[in-house]
Amino acid sequence: MPKKEAYPDETLRMAATLYYVDGLGQAEVASLVRVSQTKISRLLAVALERGIVRISVDEYHARNDRLEHQLCSRFGLKSAAVIRTAKNAGAEAARRTVGHFGAPFVASIFPTTGIVAVGGGRSVAEVVQRFRRGATRRLSVVQAMGSIDSNISHVDALELGRAMVKLWGGEFLTLSTPAFVPDKKTRDFFLASDQIKFVWQRLKQADAAVVGVGSVENSVYAERGVLTAGDLAHLKSAGAVGEICGRFFDAQGRECASRWRDRVISIELGYLKKIPAGVGVAAGAERAVAVTAALRGGFLKSLLIDEGGAQALLAQ
Repeated sequence: MPKKEAYPDETLRMAATLYYVDGLGQAEVASLVRVSQTKISRLLAVALERGIVRISVDEYHARNDRLEHQLCSRFGLKSAAVIRTAKNAGAEAARRTVGHFGAPFVASIFPTTGIVAVGGGRSVAEVVQRFRRGATRRLSVVQAMGSIDSNISHVDALELGRAMVKLWGGEFLTLSTPAFVPDKKTRDFFLASDQIKFVWQRLKQADAAVVGVGSVENSVYAERGVLTAGDLAHLKSAGAVGEICGRFFDAQGRECASRWRDRVISIELGYLKKIPAGVGVAAGAERAVAVTAALRGGFLKSLLIDEGGAQALLAQ
């Protein structure tokens, strides 16, 4: 194994001064320091590691306190985090930004010991993937919904729950079922099994939860082809405006009597309402109607959302 080259502090100071203070390009710095251009980036990295270079950045406040207070006052929330996003940010960029800056907020809501229900979806995935290890937790993480389809991806509750336990320790309880099954008989068969009964009981006892709030048209189920155009039309005709964990609800926050209601395997909305620290995640003004309905239904105690989404909520 080749020995790492040792760089004298004086060489590092010279390179760092030329590059950071004097603004010279790496080629010119290399010429003056008398090293190859390929080594300059390594010299600068070592200067940072040794504390020769110390980077100072003005504090960036990612949250809009004013909108957070307004949301809590208007909707009776325990807490809210409204994340600023770049202008003209698309849906994907908004989700990533909300996840990055909102992950500490969600983690702060979770207990250090207790039961946490985790849903799936793109917005929740962006949050979970940005959790940090931090203090030791002893959690029972419970999969709050079955898998979206047979192609398990990083946005499925199954993978998100595993990631949380890998990071923080504890145990992970899986449903090991699809989110939607062919009919009520199949659903009842799953729910009657001892394994699912045990998980179901833990869901009822959850201390906290993190779930995504989706609109009918813009959901992971539509994106992955689980719901067809005909299915979406049926749900709309039943009054559906939003979805949480595959359960569809109307503008007043009541679960819709659609054919999907008897086919879904996920936490019941009635249980979700009783969870003391249930936080919903959403990004995008187009989800305002769905989020408003979820708040009317009392499904969420806290909310993580982007600035545009919060403004759309308050404008309704």
